Amino acid sequence: MNTQDYMKLEDSYGANNYHPLDVVIEKGEGIWVWDVEGNKYLDFLSAYSALNQGHCHPKIYQAMMEQAKKLTLTSRAFRNDQLGGFYKILSKISALPKVLPMNSGAEAVETALKAARKWAYKIKGVDAGKAEIIVCANNFHGRTVTIVSASTEDQYKDGFGPFTPGFKIIPYGDLNALNNSITANTAAFLLEPIQGEGGIIIPPDGFLKEAEAICRENNVLLIMDEIQTGLGRTGKMFAFQHEAVKPDGIIVGKALSGGYYPISAFLSTEEVMSVFNPGDHGSTFGGNPLAAAIGKSALNVILEEKLPENAFELGNYFMDRLRTIKSSHIKEVRGRGLLIGVELYPEAGGARRFCEMLQKKGLLAKETHHNIIRFAPPLVINKDEIDWAFERIAEVLNA
Repeated sequence: MNTQDYMKLEDSYGANNYHPLDVVIEKGEGIWVWDVEGNKYLDFLSAYSALNQGHCHPKIYQAMMEQAKKLTLTSRAFRNDQLGGFYKILSKISALPKVLPMNSGAEAVETALKAARKWAYKIKGVDAGKAEIIVCANNFHGRTVTIVSASTEDQYKDGFGPFTPGFKIIPYGDLNALNNSITANTAAFLLEPIQGEGGIIIPPDGFLKEAEAICRENNVLLIMDEIQTGLGRTGKMFAFQHEAVKPDGIIVGKALSGGYYPISAFLSTEEVMSVFNPGDHGSTFGGNPLAAAIGKSALNVILEEKLPENAFELGNYFMDRLRTIKSSHIKEVRGRGLLIGVELYPEAGGARRFCEMLQKKGLLAKETHHNIIRFAPPLVINKDEIDWAFERIAEVLNA
C-alpha cells in the first residue's frame, strides 16, 4: 500500500475530526520519522509536546517491555509495586506532595476541576452548587463537555450543548480582570502558563507571580495546566518556574510517558487532595503498573539527559535565528524554550500552506489558529539539527 491507499482507508472508516498533513508515518527514532514511501522527515511538532524525549526512546522502551512481561494492569482495587515510586519522582520535581494519576490530559483537567470544587465546599465553605472557577479566554484545556464549557472557541462548542455552568472567563494576562472576577464563591484560577493551542501566547512579565499573590490574598487555588508546557518544553521543568511561582495544583500529561502510553496526573497539596474519599473519583487504567513504570523512566530521561536545559539553550538560539528572517509574511516570532510560534500576517494566506511546503522539504510542523506555525521539536534535538531545520524554514518563509 502507498500513501494514497492508507489515506483512503483511514478516511473511509474514520471520523472527520482532524485535518492532518498528507503524510503517513510508519517509523520514528529520536527527532526523525519515516513515511510509508521511505521519505525521512524532521518532526517539529513532537505530537503536541508529548515526545519531548524523542520518538521511541530506548530507555523508556526497555522499561515498558520489562514491565509488560510482568504485570500491566491490576485496577486500583489492588496495589502494585510501581506506583509509589512514580508518585515519589513526580512529587520531587513538582514540590507538591500528592499525586492523582489518570490517563489522558482531559481526564487530569477534569480531576483538577472536581478537586477544586470539592475543596471549595469542604474546606473553604462555599455554599453547595455555587463554586466558580476562573479561566482565561483563548484557553485550551481539553475537549470534554465540561472543559469546552469554559472555552471561548466557537468551534469547540458548536453542537455540543447544554454546557456545564460555574466558569468565569477573563482576558489572558489581565490582572485587573482576575481581581474583579473573584468572589466568595471562587474556588480556583485555572490557566496555562503559556497558551499553546491558542497560538503560543506568553502572558506579560510578572503576570503569573501577581496572579499567585491575588489568589493567596483571596483563598483561591492557583492551578497550572502544564500538559503541553511542562516537563522541560519551555526551558524549565515547568513553565511557571520562569516566574518562581508555587501553584496549588499542576496538571501534567503528554511527555509524562515519552509517547509510549497515555499517562496524566493532577498534582496538589495535602489539603486539596484530602477532600477525596475512596469512591469519589477514579480510573480503571489510571495508575496501572505499566503506566507507572513508563512514567518513571520517562521522567528519569528528562532529568538525566538535561532536556529542560537543552530546550532553554537551543530555544533561545533558534528564536534568535528565526528573527533574522526578513520575510514580509512574518508578523512575530515568539516562544519560550522549544515551544515557538511564528505568527504570519493575514495576507500570507494562512499557515497551512507553509507547513505543506515545509513537508516537501523534509520538515513536519503544524498550523494553529490558522495563521500561526508552531515549532516544537523533541528536546533531544542538537544545534546542527536546528540549523538544518532553520535553512528550510527560512527558504519557505522567504518564498
